[in-house]
Amino acid sequence: MNQAHFLAGQFLLAMPGMPDPRFERSVIALCAHDPAGAFGLCLHEELEGITLPDLMRQLDVDPAQTPDLPILAGGPVEPQRGFVLHTPDYAGQDTRFVAGRWAVTGTRDVLEAIAEGGGPSRFVVALGYAGWGEGQLEQELLAPGWFTCPGSNGLIFETSVGDRWARGFREAGVDVAMLSAKAGRA
Repeated sequence: MNQAHFLAGQFLLAMPGMPDPRFERSVIALCAHDPAGAFGLCLHEELEGITLPDLMRQLDVDPAQTPDLPILAGGPVEPQRGFVLHTPDYAGQDTRFVAGRWAVTGTRDVLEAIAEGGGPSRFVVALGYAGWGEGQLEQELLAPGWFTCPGSNGLIFETSVGDRWARGFREAGVDVAMLSAKAGRA
């Protein structure tokens, strides 16, 4: 199997000059990557006008003591579909554990568990996702635009949305001040 198929549990960080403006300064947690394609959640943009309690009320889930957290724009694919990216201390109906680093659940049971105080200890909620078909991510990684780095729960759960991109590079030992939007040749 191609080494690129082992990217689940890592981050994709958009390089300066990313050709697709939807992904400028993006931080994507890769949750699945295999020969059929890849799936990730964008962690770099909050949706305006909606919080987690708002979302729960829209889904007829009593938010009870749910924290007033923002909802993230998880990606351009299926923006009406929700996902909870969380610590692996919770398992629900369709929870997918990702490389021992985090987990993702896309069913209502995780929201109900959060509202009841029995859900994951740390989490972020996103609407939509980033997806790639068979071989698509591998092709994108051959061109300038993406930087891959190891996953870090601190990046997801302890870093503000606006600081995730720079922290991702910093954790990988890259000074963002040294990045250029122009590709060069060695």
